[in-house]
Amino acid sequence: MAIPTYATTGQRIWYYGFRVICGLIFFFLIAPILVIIPLSFNAEDFFTFTPKMLAFDPEGYSLKHYRDFFTNSDWQQALRNSVSIAPVATILSVGFGTLAAIGLSSEHVPFRRAIMAILISPMIVPLIISAAGMYFFYSRVGLQGTYLGVVLAHAALGIPFVIITVTATLVGFDRSLTRAAASMGADPVRTFFKVQMPLILPGVISGALFAFITSFDEVVVVLFVGSAGQKTLPWQMFIGLREQISPTILAVATLLVVISIALLATVEMLRRRSERLRGMSPG
Repeated sequence: MAIPTYATTGQRIWYYGFRVICGLIFFFLIAPILVIIPLSFNAEDFFTFTPKMLAFDPEGYSLKHYRDFFTNSDWQQALRNSVSIAPVATILSVGFGTLAAIGLSSEHVPFRRAIMAILISPMIVPLIISAAGMYFFYSRVGLQGTYLGVVLAHAALGIPFVIITVTATLVGFDRSLTRAAASMGADPVRTFFKVQMPLILPGVISGALFAFITSFDEVVVVLFVGSAGQKTLPWQMFIGLREQISPTILAVATLLVVISIALLATVEMLRRRSERLRGMSPG
């Protein structure tokens, strides 16, 4: 929105100053990513810009780190583990998180604020504490170092995102629609899938995308509850930084950035669609 012509000098200073401050904060947050992307095309095995790169010499750029990622067996095994763990964890997060959000949205549920605080606590408690707690619990029940244990741990981390997004969508939901469906003979399950689910679907999908990103990028919990057989992509990147400084990490990071941008763009599209649907809802 443009500044009005009748704005005072102080208002104009604040108008432009606020935008400059926001621009500087945005640059501070985005600068590390802007550095990683060109470095991933480095023709040398360095984490710094070479003279040829700074001179924009084509010989200073190469796709060899991307080729190493797609041909190296360790990286591909880590990718397969991430791809096999994240979707299952996302499905569990969406299922449990959506049901919890719908249940907690009812005013008749006792202690719903306390229950909500407990369910979203994985977002508040430091991750290292959650990982240590999961490790001691899983070691007692036999889930430590198993595929199921890693999936359940990632699902627990993703559930809070689903609860928050679905709850936000339910705020604008017109409950008279479910009462109308019930008055016409629809059972609760049919009412949910035919009436409620289509309207809250943008929030469900948004939560699923956040849960997927959380599982796909998570490294601390999998270090505690996983084993070498469940070595995920972030775990492999961590090993690459600790044991062998491999520039392939930069290529993987660039690919993850591209995937994250695509998913966040999808979330924004769904958010706008949700707003349009709520605007069409009566009341």
